[in-house]
Amino acid sequence: MPKASQVALKITPKVGFVSLGCPKALVDSEQILTQLRAEGYDTAKSYEGADLVIVNTCGFIDAAVKESLDAIGEALHENGKVIVTGCLGAKKDATGNDIILSVHPKVLAVTGPHALGEVMDAVHVHLPKPHAPFFDLVPAQGVKLTPKHYAYLKISEGCNHRCSFCIIPSMRGDLVSRPVAEIMLEAENLFKAGVKELLVISQDTSAYGVDVKFRTGFWNGKPIKTHMTQLVAALGELAAQYGAWVRLHYVYPYPHVSDIIPLMAEGKILPYLDVPLQHAHPDVLKRMKRPASGEKNIERIQQWRQLCPDLTIRSTFIAGFPGETEAEFEYLLDFLKEAQIDRLGCFAYSPVEGATANELPNPVPEELREERRGRIMLLQEEISKKRLQAKVGKTMRVLLDEVSRNGGVARSAADAPEIDGVVYVKPPFEPHRKLVAGEFIDVTINGADAHDLWAEA
Repeated sequence: MPKASQVALKITPKVGFVSLGCPKALVDSEQILTQLRAEGYDTAKSYEGADLVIVNTCGFIDAAVKESLDAIGEALHENGKVIVTGCLGAKKDATGNDIILSVHPKVLAVTGPHALGEVMDAVHVHLPKPHAPFFDLVPAQGVKLTPKHYAYLKISEGCNHRCSFCIIPSMRGDLVSRPVAEIMLEAENLFKAGVKELLVISQDTSAYGVDVKFRTGFWNGKPIKTHMTQLVAALGELAAQYGAWVRLHYVYPYPHVSDIIPLMAEGKILPYLDVPLQHAHPDVLKRMKRPASGEKNIERIQQWRQLCPDLTIRSTFIAGFPGETEAEFEYLLDFLKEAQIDRLGCFAYSPVEGATANELPNPVPEELREERRGRIMLLQEEISKKRLQAKVGKTMRVLLDEVSRNGGVARSAADAPEIDGVVYVKPPFEPHRKLVAGEFIDVTINGADAHDLWAEA
């Protein structure tokens, strides 16, 4: 006779999961998976082994919409029972109809992003909760989709900006900041679970606390304002207790960002800023409805680097925005030559349904948009090659992501996972020393190209 636990395992309902989009969507997926596990559901490793499938979608640009619709179609074909959530779930077509249902009318339910309650309600309807409360065991840090040694920490939802090329606020709403104590508790649980790098994310990290007028919260009996600078300082102190890194993403270049640069110079958080500048010419930024101008951003970058010479700056830019003249584009190139951005991503402008930028006059032809994007990336390749070459001969601490017989793949303080370069670590290692993923080691840089570094442990 089989054991009772074996019988329970056989009847435990299984949910398949497909997670698309940005790290903020990944955190939504982690929250849903954590709740599923807490309620006794199991996760399936294939469509065939799932009782239903949840697809977390992205809907920001046309390519992401297509990828999401294709993923939904595949899940329907392979499994048949599909619940859809995420940003695409909040989008309507030109006639006001749900985009997903118009293409895939057989999906069981559709929700927008950050909709844990609605997703679970749909799961309960189509796959009732298992009657096995003794299986409801979830680690304190929740279920994570990242490797064990790094994790994303989302500090807020939504955005108060109304950039003309973006529809995120229409899908995720206005800024809603998480309580300080809630964020700090999640960070502590992650560090206790072995996380060595915490990546702070949101739609607008610099605006944290604006919606609650920077009210004071408490952590371990200490007052902490709901403000980026105080939260980051507290996270840095907590990370130091566990010998871990804290990395900041999606930081708008507001004046108070300068207040966190000394924390980077002192080694309390990583000297790394992900600042989405998008353009440099004041007229283009005005059409984009973006804060600040190119001149102010140059001044800030120079000030930041004076305070912290080791600072790595990552940014993204858009080439071929509607109305962009050749002179405005050349202005952007000059800005990039002066700013010397360490890590840069560039996108050719892509019209997004529902974005007000679509109504702007003088759209740039697609071929020219792509040509300008190519010119930016060629320039950036030279800048990046020069900046990385300057690191050859230096010793630095890196975090190992992968280890093999031939060496390891690691990241330095200048490298965020999946979007920046890596450090290839080759033998010789210390005698009888076994390296493991998630470990910090010191290396000497002995080679570089335009994207990556090579080193010896």
